[in-house]
Amino acid sequence: MASEDITKLAESLAKTKVGGGQLSFKGQSLKLNTAEDAEEVIKQIEEFDGLEALRLEGNTVGVEAAKVIAKALEKKSELKRCHWSDMFTGRLRSEIPPALISLGDALITAGAQLVELDLSDNAFGPDGVRGFEALLKSPACYTLQELRLNNCGMGIGGGKILATALKECHRKSSAQGKPLALKIFVAGRNRLENDGATALAEAFGIIGTLEEVHMPQNGINHPGITALAQAFAINPLLKVINLNDNTFTEKGAVAMAETLKALRQIEVINFGDCLVRSKGAVAIADAVKEGLHKLKELNLSFCEIKRDAALTVAEAIEDKTELEKLDLNGNCLGEEGCEQLQEILEGFNMAAEEDDEEEEEDEDEEEEEEEEEEQQQLKERGQGEQESLTPKKIIDSQDSTPVPSPPVDVATFLAFPSPEKLLRLGPKCSVLIAQQTDTSDVEKVVTALLRISSVFKDEAPVKTAVHETTDALMRKAFTSATFNSDAFITSLLIHMGLLKSEEKIKAVPSLYGILMTLNHMVQQDYFPKSLAPVLSAFVTKPNRALDSCSFARHMLLQTLHQL
Repeated sequence: MASEDITKLAESLAKTKVGGGQLSFKGQSLKLNTAEDAEEVIKQIEEFDGLEALRLEGNTVGVEAAKVIAKALEKKSELKRCHWSDMFTGRLRSEIPPALISLGDALITAGAQLVELDLSDNAFGPDGVRGFEALLKSPACYTLQELRLNNCGMGIGGGKILATALKECHRKSSAQGKPLALKIFVAGRNRLENDGATALAEAFGIIGTLEEVHMPQNGINHPGITALAQAFAINPLLKVINLNDNTFTEKGAVAMAETLKALRQIEVINFGDCLVRSKGAVAIADAVKEGLHKLKELNLSFCEIKRDAALTVAEAIEDKTELEKLDLNGNCLGEEGCEQLQEILEGFNMAAEEDDEEEEEDEDEEEEEEEEEEQQQLKERGQGEQESLTPKKIIDSQDSTPVPSPPVDVATFLAFPSPEKLLRLGPKCSVLIAQQTDTSDVEKVVTALLRISSVFKDEAPVKTAVHETTDALMRKAFTSATFNSDAFITSLLIHMGLLKSEEKIKAVPSLYGILMTLNHMVQQDYFPKSLAPVLSAFVTKPNRALDSCSFARHMLLQTLHQL
């Protein structure tokens, strides 16, 4: 290890936070490949008496480094909390399971009794679950209360392995008279789908002590939702249910509503973007009206709920004195329905409040002007989509109903992009967007690319449409003699918030779609290989927006590494 690298590592470790039994290396971007790289980290661990919490997130740990860190942990029997999210950035997927096995074996050897295990934002896939399977089945996890596995790409296979391990942990711990009493389970963005969710539901039903379940964006349809609903009914202490961006349909929504009637501690229900539709919304409203007196937040946004059903939901919250937020954004109320909804809530002293975001007034005015311009453009095209901003207590909805679907053109899609609109452009969507984008203008190409990638989903039809449209647009751009590739990558990085600009440019709200789209782009023959090192350098840098999309970030870095 070069002397300058040792100096840099020492400077990073000087920032290490110690206190309250916690040793933190969080966010130091340490690259620990070898045993030598990890010497200073090991020293800190070995010298820390009464270590109860170890934070390794925001670094990258290789197999060899994990082995020697594990050796240091073998004597730390008091360790209770492992904050190990986002600690394999840039690693090959094959490196992660052996690293996890080493660390898990060390905890077992130490006789640790974990309370919290956080492995979120590590793109380890199903094989990675094998890496900590033995740990979950061991006495080290009999005391586990919080398990966080958000954004790990576990898939159906990983979900099944995890479910089996949890059931085995409960069986073994019960045999010793102290059954596993898991309280918080987090596994969003894992592509669990119905089979993975059903397997986990079986485990939840056995455990019975859950207080919070967060499983958004998992591609779960009504069979999986129904299985989860049945399991939740056997967990009477549930306070938070977050299943955002799955697909309930009426069947799943009705099943979940029946379960809600049996739960008395519920504080937060997040079924936003879950397609509960009107029938499902009415069923949920009935459940809310019958009980749920501790309810603080109800999210039924973007669920294709029509006016009468939405009003039924609003009326159901009349006596919910603890309620802080009702979100009905993106549904089909129309202007009259929005006014009726407002009247109902005003009657409950719950009128819409101003958004209390800490932004400059001039920025708010600029955004309002832009929104007015966009709405006017759509009206001129005959679309007439209306949006009403009522953020904190309620957010109401679009003026149009989904059936019959209004026609979509390229300009409409680029103004208000959504997966449905992209698909409704038809099989020639890629050609149409490429034809109607001026590829001699770098800014227009970047804007179009960001709008296309913003609708990216793992669902095959949407993913294929995004990839094909991106290919058509970028092939046309990169093969044009007048297109400036360097200016393109610079502008893209600025819009992603990874590079500062003298001009005031607002970064995209989420990097997940563009990162996944770039992962596809860089593998195509039209992509200039000279841009790969530039892209890699900026995506590797510490960044909060990148940290929230670590699975996509890891995928892109791994692909760039293999080019």
